Amino acid sequence: MDSATTWIREQCNSEKMQQISQHLLTVKAVPYLLLALAAILLAVKYIQDHTKRTQNPTRRRSPDPEKPTDVTTYATKRLKPTEREPGNTKPLPYRPFRYGAYNITMGLRTMPWDSWIELDNQFPRFHALKAQRIAERGTRCYRAERSDPRVWDGAVELLEELAEYLPQRYPSLYRKTDVGLDNLLTGESFDVSALTRNGVKEDPILLSARLTQDDLAIMFEKEDGQYYLLSACILLAGFWRLEDKFGMPLSEIHTSGDVPGFKQKLEKGMMNFFRRVQPESPVLRNNYFLQVDDELAWSSSIGSEDSTEEGGIGWFSAEKDRAIKNHYFRSERQSLRRLPRSGGVVFTIRTYFLPVTEIAEEDGVPGRLASAVRSWGEDVSRYKGRERYGDVLLEYLDMKHQEQVERGVDFGEREDSGAYPC
Repeated sequence: MDSATTWIREQCNSEKMQQISQHLLTVKAVPYLLLALAAILLAVKYIQDHTKRTQNPTRRRSPDPEKPTDVTTYATKRLKPTEREPGNTKPLPYRPFRYGAYNITMGLRTMPWDSWIELDNQFPRFHALKAQRIAERGTRCYRAERSDPRVWDGAVELLEELAEYLPQRYPSLYRKTDVGLDNLLTGESFDVSALTRNGVKEDPILLSARLTQDDLAIMFEKEDGQYYLLSACILLAGFWRLEDKFGMPLSEIHTSGDVPGFKQKLEKGMMNFFRRVQPESPVLRNNYFLQVDDELAWSSSIGSEDSTEEGGIGWFSAEKDRAIKNHYFRSERQSLRRLPRSGGVVFTIRTYFLPVTEIAEEDGVPGRLASAVRSWGEDVSRYKGRERYGDVLLEYLDMKHQEQVERGVDFGEREDSGAYPC
């Protein structure tokens, strides 16, 4: 580019160009001369601008921790307190399945800011189970990369945002204090600046996890453009262990878990999304699974959580055709957003867990779920373990659907629209 610019300038200053200019002046062609000079100047300007863009790519990266910016915590936006007291609120009935073909997509939708964290009457159960898991499993359930200063800052930033958000949204459960917040149900006091709970210092990602019913994960971009799992507290995942995924890039997290269609249908869009997502544009997605035991934290039917054998965990371990009373419906509500100061992308992962026999009593659900399970392709069926429970599950769902038909249940437009409540 520099050589091209130099050549143009030399031509403008050459003797031949000056002769041409004199000739044009003699024939009174000043307008043409001006147009020619303008064209040359525009060419030089274009080359210079193009060179700058090439040397300074515009793709947004995570903020440089060595150059802190004055970013107001997003959670300081004023929130309206929820009209539903957590202690009197049943878990929201997410049923993210529909009639018709099963399409592999990211399934993202816009998240209203006041629904970032959902708390309900299962909070005491989740809180107690989390505390038990932390005490029993320790750092196998929570970790943070120490060599990257962004990671610690991101975990602290998340805690700061929750300390602002929760007392505003759930004033009956959390009270803001001069140093952080208090849990009015459990009596716990959190000092955000000192990073303590009841005076005992803890990792910031662990403190955040104690405040919600969600598992939490923060991913950060590295120089190769990939996002890596570098801070997380995963206590209730059911089917995967943090120790197996920690430190992995986004793509490997999915390929190592044999996520159906990831390479073909999800990887490119997911990578682009992670680079584009902004603090002011959070999103949600839902998924669902079936399992054949009643354990929220870890589904023991697929193997021991402490297994160290290669390939020691999987659906092959599950007992086949267990009675329907052992079938449980598991759905995750995941939120994704960029933390404004550290630049990390934070996941909140809230699990909803209840017996299949319970959701099958809801109007329209057994027929719709049966249709969804039958629509799974071979790869999805293998991933979700249908071979171990499918016959028993579908027989039961078909029976419950027929009962609803005979009762005259009005399925409305949902049966054919492909929509689902979420």
